[in-house]
Amino acid sequence: MRILIIEDDQDIAQALHDVLGESYVTEVAPTGAQGIYKVELYGYDLIILDLGLPDIDGVDVCKRIRNAGITTPILILTARMSVDEKVEALDAYADDYMTKPFAIPELEARVRALLRRTATHLTPHQLVLDDLVLDTTSRTVTRAGKEIILGRKGFDLLEYMLRRSGEAIPRSDILEHVWDTETDSMTNFIDVNIKYLRDKIDRPFKRPLIKTVRGFGYKIEA
Repeated sequence: MRILIIEDDQDIAQALHDVLGESYVTEVAPTGAQGIYKVELYGYDLIILDLGLPDIDGVDVCKRIRNAGITTPILILTARMSVDEKVEALDAYADDYMTKPFAIPELEARVRALLRRTATHLTPHQLVLDDLVLDTTSRTVTRAGKEIILGRKGFDLLEYMLRRSGEAIPRSDILEHVWDTETDSMTNFIDVNIKYLRDKIDRPFKRPLIKTVRGFGYKIEA
């Protein structure tokens, strides 16, 4: 499961990233514009949205996401406490509302409830490419019916590439979305992890799926 946290407060964003990152793949967007961009480009199972963003009011972010036809559940997390503000956010088609300060156990419970309640509207829990099947719910991978055991980051890397199947993905995107860093010195680290993934899902089978885009990054396609 993938969660996008649209939050400009670095301490809160990091706390959410650390806590929810133990169970889910989490990403952070510090502005409304970045949040909208990420939501439109990538698939998420849940969005946690602050209303007091520096560039675009969170209610407007929510409206833009819904106007784009995106039905991903949205959990509002904000210091605004008035009834009118809560009604405005929920009328913008948010799914739930929590005020700051908040208790982490309650937040985790609300996240679980939203993911359960909207399970039929989430991004597909199975990603399929040729004879490769990745199940995001059970976190299992099979190819040609044979189970493939991956470590956590290997699974996250494969899931991210499958969600962008057919695209040439720059190394910088992989670093940002799988390892949550933009450090250029880690590009060799990406190559090592791609080799690990190839050893698991390509080399034992007849048709390779992972391609190198020289000087740029990688793509996965049939």
